[in-house]
Amino acid sequence: MSNVGTWMQRVAQDWLVLVLTGSGAALGVVTGLQFLPFLLLSPVAGVIADRVPKRWLLQVTNVAMAVPAVVLGLLAVTDQVQIWHVYVLALVLGVASAFDAPARQSFVSEIVGPDDLTNAVGLNSASFNTARIIGPALAGLLIAAFGAGVVGTGWVILLNGLSYAAPVLTLRALDGAALRTPDRVPRRPGQVREGVAYVRGRPDLLLILGIVFFAGTFGLNFQMTSALMATEVFGRGPTEYGLLGTFLAVGSLAGSLMAARRPHVRHRLVVGAAVAFGALEVVAGLAPSYLVFALLCPLLGLAALTMITSANAHLQLHTDPVMRGRVMALYMMIFIGGTPLGAPFIGWVGETYGARWTLLVGGAATVLGTVLCAALFLGLRRVLTALRAPGSLIPRVWDDQAVARARK
Repeated sequence: MSNVGTWMQRVAQDWLVLVLTGSGAALGVVTGLQFLPFLLLSPVAGVIADRVPKRWLLQVTNVAMAVPAVVLGLLAVTDQVQIWHVYVLALVLGVASAFDAPARQSFVSEIVGPDDLTNAVGLNSASFNTARIIGPALAGLLIAAFGAGVVGTGWVILLNGLSYAAPVLTLRALDGAALRTPDRVPRRPGQVREGVAYVRGRPDLLLILGIVFFAGTFGLNFQMTSALMATEVFGRGPTEYGLLGTFLAVGSLAGSLMAARRPHVRHRLVVGAAVAFGALEVVAGLAPSYLVFALLCPLLGLAALTMITSANAHLQLHTDPVMRGRVMALYMMIFIGGTPLGAPFIGWVGETYGARWTLLVGGAATVLGTVLCAALFLGLRRVLTALRAPGSLIPRVWDDQAVARARK
C-alpha cells in the first residue's frame, strides 16, 4: 500500500513541477534535491542501521516520510504551493528516505535466512514493482479526474502521506522473537571508515558499486525522462504519462520474478543486464512514436530490474552480517545518491538539446561506464592472481590472513 502511494506521489510531484514551471531543468533540480541526502547521509545512516534495532528505526523513518508528503499535499490542495515549497519538501523527504533505505534493505536478511535471501530480494522487488504498475496509472487517472492541475496533484500526494500508516502498523505487528536479528554493533569511533575500508578491500563489491553508479546516475532517471518524452516529444497528457510508468513496471515485475528464481548471482549477470539496459535506453531515445516508446518500456524495466536485484542480492550474500548495514548504505549512496549529480545534468541536456538526448546520453554513459568497470575488475583480478601464484617473486600482500590482519 505504501509503495503504491510512493509511486503515485512521484508521478504527481513531477506533474506538479511541470504545471508550475514547464521546465525540464526544474524537474531535474527537484529530483536532485530529493536524492541529495543519499549522497551526503548514507554512510552515517548505515552506521545507525547497524547500531539500533531496524524494526524500530523503520517505524520512525516511515512517519518522517509521511510528514513532508502531507504538508506538500495540503499546500497543493489549497492552491498555495510554490516551486520553492516543492524544493524544500523534496529535500526533507530525501533526508528521511536516506535513513530508511539501508535499514530497509538489510532488514530483509533478518526476516529470512541466507538460503532464501536471493528469493526474498526478488520477491521484495516484485512487490515494489506491482505497486509501480498500479501507482503511476492510478495517479494519472486521479490527476486527470481533478482537472490535471495543481489541486489534482495535491489530492494524490495527500493519499501517499496517509499510505505510510500501512508499513508502520505492519512493523509493529511483527513477531520480534522470530526475526534473525544480528548482534548490534557497539558505538565506537571510525565505524564509517571501517565500512569504506571493508568495501575497498573487496574488488567484487567495487565492480558492483561501479556499475550501479553509472546506471543510477545517468540511466535510471525514468521519472524525468518519461515526463519529458511524453509532453515534449509526443504531446501527451498525464494519463499517457502515468501509463508509461505502468508499462515500465510490467517489465520490472517480470525481471523481479526472474531474479527470485535464481539461487546464485554472478558478476556477468549484473554486467550483461547493465549493458542491455543502456543499449535499450539509446533505442528508446530514437523511438518514432509514443506507441513504440511505450512498447520499449517493458524491456527497459526488465533489464533495469535484473541489474538492480542481482546487484542487491550479490552484495547482501557476500557481505559479513555486522557490515551489512554499512555496505548497503554505500550501495544506496552510490545508487540513489548519484541522482543529484546526474538528474540536473540530464535535465539540462533535455532542455538544451531536446528530450530524446536525455535517453541517448544516459544510455551511452551506462554502457561505457559498465564496460570500463568490468575491464578494471578483470585487470585487478589478474594482478591479484599473480600475487597469489606459487613461487611469485611479488610478496603475497593480498593473502587472506594479511587482509584480515589489516582489517582488524
